[in-house]
Amino acid sequence: MTSEVAESVGRPRDARIDSAVLAAAAEMLVDVGYRKLTMAAIAERAGTTKTALYRRWSGKAELVHDVAFSRMTRLPPSSGEVADDIRTLVDSARELFASPVTRAALPGLISDMAADPELAVRVHAGFAEVFGALRERLVVAVERGEVHPDVDPDRLIEAVGGAAMLHALLLVDGQRFDATWAAQLSALVVHGVVR
Repeated sequence: MTSEVAESVGRPRDARIDSAVLAAAAEMLVDVGYRKLTMAAIAERAGTTKTALYRRWSGKAELVHDVAFSRMTRLPPSSGEVADDIRTLVDSARELFASPVTRAALPGLISDMAADPELAVRVHAGFAEVFGALRERLVVAVERGEVHPDVDPDRLIEAVGGAAMLHALLLVDGQRFDATWAAQLSALVVHGVVR
């Protein structure tokens, strides 16, 4: 029996438990941080059992990944202007990494991704899906000569995502991840550094 068939046998999963667990984990991440977060505490706050959690997620890292990055949505269709599309990418990265939940999850997830190649693959796949439309737009822009021919779309997406992640990690408690950062990074990416 394949795993797909095995998963379909028996009672269907209760979506209310999924929602309660994700909400509890998000609250607790912000309250206690990644290191102190436990599956047992999440289950208790969600009003369910650890067994129910482990039926859905292999462990804390996978659950926190879903909590932190499940809000990622595909970027809107291209505006037709490369500069506007880049600003949209930067704004989306800022929104994701400015979230208190994402900021609380990042240090632990980065550590766990280094130790768990499968988790790293899932995280990368999620970002690839979200930014896929922009990547396609940038490929066309390079072909049309709208951007420098040596611009690699994947490196641009990594540069923006990496800048947002680093900024989120360096913020001190109480500091805001505001729109000024997004405007400054957009200007840097669109206009470059050297005159």
